[in-house]
Amino acid sequence: MREYLKKYPEYDYMYLGDQANAPYGGHSTERINKLVEQNVEFLIKKGCKMIIVACNTASADALRHVQQIYKGKPTILGVLVPAVEEALRSTRFGNIGVIGTRGTINSSAYTRELKKYEADLYKPKDKRANKEIKMYLQACPLLVPFVEEGMIKSVVTRMMLKKYLRPLKHAHVDTLILGCTHYPLLKKEIRRIMGKNCKIISSAASATDAIGDYFERHPDVEKKLGKKGTRTYYTTDCPERFEGLGGRFLGEKISGQKVEI
Repeated sequence: MREYLKKYPEYDYMYLGDQANAPYGGHSTERINKLVEQNVEFLIKKGCKMIIVACNTASADALRHVQQIYKGKPTILGVLVPAVEEALRSTRFGNIGVIGTRGTINSSAYTRELKKYEADLYKPKDKRANKEIKMYLQACPLLVPFVEEGMIKSVVTRMMLKKYLRPLKHAHVDTLILGCTHYPLLKKEIRRIMGKNCKIISSAASATDAIGDYFERHPDVEKKLGKKGTRTYYTTDCPERFEGLGGRFLGEKISGQKVEI
């Protein structure tokens, strides 16, 4: 949401945070499919013309599920593919790492998408580069709770980051995808651990950058979007906690409305 507001502030936004069921990383695929379906249905009833499934776990497990149900009405997009495309274009040696929740990593969605686009987008930039990309995936189940508890600069968080990132650093990963929308808040520490030669890719920023190309290809969709700059925030649980956490992410105060879905 922060990335979209920075790049496209003129549009109307309706944000739904499923706080009652977050984080999604520990749920089964069936449960995630059901939750995302309910969330999409809620937003459709509120009049949304385009829906971004702005969660890597939900994109990995449920994006295709809801796209098949609603068949383009409204447009439903995820956040995985733009990050994959940027990683394949950016990697120097073909060593790509992905960190995410246990649900995202276990879904193998990033592996599937990286392989799907590899032939078209991976062009080795160094004679020492791999002929085919090598993928290194790491589940980081404790990072989301740490971020949500405001422990971004905590010693414990830094210790866990070092533990999670050590295998990727030893594998000489040169491009790392932050496969969770919480992780950009830890980007400075991640960059410090991985070193200046490793490109850090935020799935949130990649998805936002890609929307411009989408609008060019689908001007009919863009024309349907409201452009009054309105912001509406919904949560499925405690508004006070939602406002605190959301404000931390956005860097501004927000007002959340609790809803039943």
